[in-house]
Amino acid sequence: MTTLTVAGLALARSASLEEMSDSSLSKTTTSWRTALAEYIRCEAKPVDKYGHQPRLYALTRQIGDGMSYDDDVVFAATWMHDLGVFVGHRPEEPVALAAWDNVVYVIDRTPEILREFGFPEEKIPAVIEAIRTHQPHKQPESIEATILRDADILEQLGAVGILRAVSKVGRDTRFATFSEIIPTLQKALETLPPLIQLPSAQALAGSRIQVLRDFLEGVESEAGDALH
Repeated sequence: MTTLTVAGLALARSASLEEMSDSSLSKTTTSWRTALAEYIRCEAKPVDKYGHQPRLYALTRQIGDGMSYDDDVVFAATWMHDLGVFVGHRPEEPVALAAWDNVVYVIDRTPEILREFGFPEEKIPAVIEAIRTHQPHKQPESIEATILRDADILEQLGAVGILRAVSKVGRDTRFATFSEIIPTLQKALETLPPLIQLPSAQALAGSRIQVLRDFLEGVESEAGDALH
């Protein structure tokens, strides 16, 4: 496979989006939220990638409970933020994939997709900003972006974080064996909890941190140096 650019992948996906806009997902027959969620469900490949979005949105609702924020912005950013990691949107050639910036791709594609489904035009910049800063090493500047980022960090901890990491073993070229995924989980345990900003998210993190800590201690106790 040749190296793909953001523009190239966007062009490659345009036919799919046009087909959906003419279907029952059109903004004239259903809400933009339903259309967007269904679009991501169809695009999410491997299929296990889809579960992250509904779980993440549920977490944003828990974190944002009682706060004043724009839930339209959070919803759209939640469902769109990982489009660039799906097979069919990202390059598959190893060198190109290693250099791939999925966030740049999503930021490029998001306005077109949201407009197609009838999302309020004036809110698109806020969605873009939330997507831009959703990763742990970024510093969000809006409450919507902060809620999304904290929720995304929680998804990397606990039982769900373990499942998401272990599912990569054998199919992600970075993780051929279980031993190669353990440092990733250890790093998550050590570095992610201090990055959580909102008190409501910090409260949700406690049990997840303990689950991940217990898991790593269990692996060490049961396998030691023989995990492979």
